[in-house]
Amino acid sequence: MEAKKYSCYFQLATDIIGGKWKSMVLWALKKDIKRNGELKRLIPNISQKMLTQQLRELEDVGIVQRIVYPVIPPKVEYKLTENGKKLIPILEQLHDWGKEYAQSSNINIVKSANCVID
Repeated sequence: MEAKKYSCYFQLATDIIGGKWKSMVLWALKKDIKRNGELKRLIPNISQKMLTQQLRELEDVGIVQRIVYPVIPPKVEYKLTENGKKLIPILEQLHDWGKEYAQSSNINIVKSANCVID
């Protein structure tokens, strides 16, 4: 990560995992190793370019590990690092809050078969 100045730890944390897609990538990786195609199927509406960018950024900060196998055709997998696994309870709490909020506010969530929502 670039040498950026932060005024608090929360700012640092949200800088690392903030944005529209990073939390979805982490949520998709919460249980096991995934290949790029699996991640693309699990996260609706993300472009391949954006998925690649988000994976690289999460890899750069040590949240996601990229595993490259020396085979032809190339095989690449992604998994959470130990630091990445520490984020899962936080994301689960955020998920639960969103579920409770939706229920109390009468917001319908349309679950897709290829969505990583639950």
